[in-house]
Amino acid sequence: MSEPTDPSETEQMGDTPPPRREPVFNLPPVVLAVIGICVAVYLLQQYVLTDSQQMTLLYDGAFIPVLYTGQYGFDWFLFSRPFTYAFMHGGFAHIAINMVWLAAFGSPLANRLGTLWFALFFAATGLASVALFWALHPYGEAPLVGASGAISGMMGAAARFGFRTDRLAGKAAFAGPVLPIAFVLRLRGVVIFLAVWMIINLATGLVVGFAPGVEGQIAWEAHIGGFVAGFFGLRWFDRRWQAPDWESTDLRT
Repeated sequence: MSEPTDPSETEQMGDTPPPRREPVFNLPPVVLAVIGICVAVYLLQQYVLTDSQQMTLLYDGAFIPVLYTGQYGFDWFLFSRPFTYAFMHGGFAHIAINMVWLAAFGSPLANRLGTLWFALFFAATGLASVALFWALHPYGEAPLVGASGAISGMMGAAARFGFRTDRLAGKAAFAGPVLPIAFVLRLRGVVIFLAVWMIINLATGLVVGFAPGVEGQIAWEAHIGGFVAGFFGLRWFDRRWQAPDWESTDLRT
């Protein structure tokens, strides 16, 4: 026979909110939008367009370095190709890998920056990716596609936070101030990540030459361009940044 329950205990139990259930896919809307556009473009390429239409979309949407040398004349797509190329992918493995990394690094960054600044960050790092790629291969004729340059920028941004995340609000977001570069480079975990990331990019791009779903090499130059832009340019997009104690303290005392 159970003992009678104290009424005060019953009231406390009734006032206790049930534990919050985290959704299976807790992705920010802007990240879902980018993934949705990439998937829609891929399905359009694979199952809707004819071969001729696919070539037209590739020419008008992908980034082709030689078109920016001035010897092929002008067309309005010159302004859009440095941005639209990021939403195109060459194969299932290519888009699948990129979308997984986008969800992993893009979600906490989007929760930190907000929709507008994350979208601007995505565009800026994607532009930096093709800028470096063009600088190294100005007469290249192979189309460059994929969001990996902008995603590399998100990895660079994650390093500036020391990969610290805050989940107290129910959604993961990079936490704390943007760390100074000198301080970041003294963090063992960050240095190991940077070294491994660089070795993998150089190995796959220069040695292996394997690009999932795409004939040709991985554009490691574009990855580095995006990473550098995200690593050094994050403060331009992080509106919540506050100077850490070691920057705001008067060291003369």
